[in-house]
Amino acid sequence: MRLKQRPEDFQVTESWKFDEDPRGAWFVYLMDKQKLSTFEAVDRICARFKIPRASVSYCGLKDKQGRTTQLVAVERRELELQDTDLRLKLLGRSRTPLSAANTTSNRFAVTVRDLGEDDVARLPASVAEVRRLGVVNYFDSQRFGSLKHGQGFIVKDLMRGDFEIALRNVLARPSELDQSGDAKVKAFWKEHWGEWDRRNPHPGAERYQAVVKWLRDHPEDYRGALLRTEPRWRALQVFAYQSWLWNEGVKQYLREVVGIGRLVSLRYQAGSLLFPRELDAPLVRLLSSKTFPLLAPTTRFDDPAVERAALSVLGREDMGLADLAVPGTPEIHFDPEERPLFSFPGRLAVGEARPDELNRDRFRVNVAFTLPPGAYATLVVKRLFHWTLEPRRAREGVRSRAPAPATRAAPEAARAPAEAPPAARKGFLARKRDEKAARAERRAAARKGR
Repeated sequence: MRLKQRPEDFQVTESWKFDEDPRGAWFVYLMDKQKLSTFEAVDRICARFKIPRASVSYCGLKDKQGRTTQLVAVERRELELQDTDLRLKLLGRSRTPLSAANTTSNRFAVTVRDLGEDDVARLPASVAEVRRLGVVNYFDSQRFGSLKHGQGFIVKDLMRGDFEIALRNVLARPSELDQSGDAKVKAFWKEHWGEWDRRNPHPGAERYQAVVKWLRDHPEDYRGALLRTEPRWRALQVFAYQSWLWNEGVKQYLREVVGIGRLVSLRYQAGSLLFPRELDAPLVRLLSSKTFPLLAPTTRFDDPAVERAALSVLGREDMGLADLAVPGTPEIHFDPEERPLFSFPGRLAVGEARPDELNRDRFRVNVAFTLPPGAYATLVVKRLFHWTLEPRRAREGVRSRAPAPATRAAPEAARAPAEAPPAARKGFLARKRDEKAARAERRAAARKGR
């Protein structure tokens, strides 16, 4: 299975509502973007029209890889922007800025590529499973870009009081995966760390202007410099770590409540995720109405199984709830929140398999569905095609036998060691090379079989 080979393979349309006020201070636009994250799109708007970031609001973050539409509002400015990859259409005005409350749902249209005949044959049964069981409402790889780019969880540096290390990760650690000007900006500060009077000549350096200016006047105050970053970006660093704790806690909860024999494991950016199969009706009813907390010092539990699972993950991190704080920095804080344990794709529709024009002798399938705000479409697709993402040994076992029973993952999972922290796992590029080699082997085997 392959996703997002073309930008148009992954399309997201935001359903929204806002109270229109012809005299409102906020001009509300429909933003159509392609191959841009929401942050990158907002940065371009701010740079183009010399607008402070605090004067731009939006409902949520949309994926970089694909074509997405969402609302964005600009305070007291009517804009005209029609770039090939970023367009704005004025919808009206609002008295208040936008927030997550303005999004009602998201509609996804996804083209899934590089499928074999056996994948197509197994799909109807998998669709029926997803319709009945839903999908565990994990946070997917997009939430963990700092791991992909080798920065780790920046908020963990802050929680240890290592403000300089955190700032180096933010300002002076270019990613080998990043070919944009931002990588050049970071490479410059990596080479000239502490030389704050220097002028960074690379485009995009103005993004860090407030941070560098603070360091120029206060060269040892790394905490103060970090507080000159964009508040929404800081909140996202906290949320990324909370999201990982949530994923790990939910996995532990499912092991206890469902049992490892009825769980299938899929890899993602931060390790692995567990999804249930073949559940009985009472357990489906229990899980479908359950929530699991995003952890904070003030989190309270009303379910002992949830409490055990959540605290066990913190224990692995040598922490308790009270440790989820940044010393002397109330501006960066963890807030408690309950997140639904499962999401249920609405209006799930699967098209007929067609020859895949991008992958010889393979098939593509179009999948469309609706999700509530905060749920990940990529996880729905991965769950629908879960067998294509399982370890190669498990996939080969499926080919050599009849269709797999629900418990086939149990022996492998039972033997697996405790999961290591994300930083200790195989790197992103190495995994991509392994996946590419595995696809080449499958195609060679298929040609040999013909």
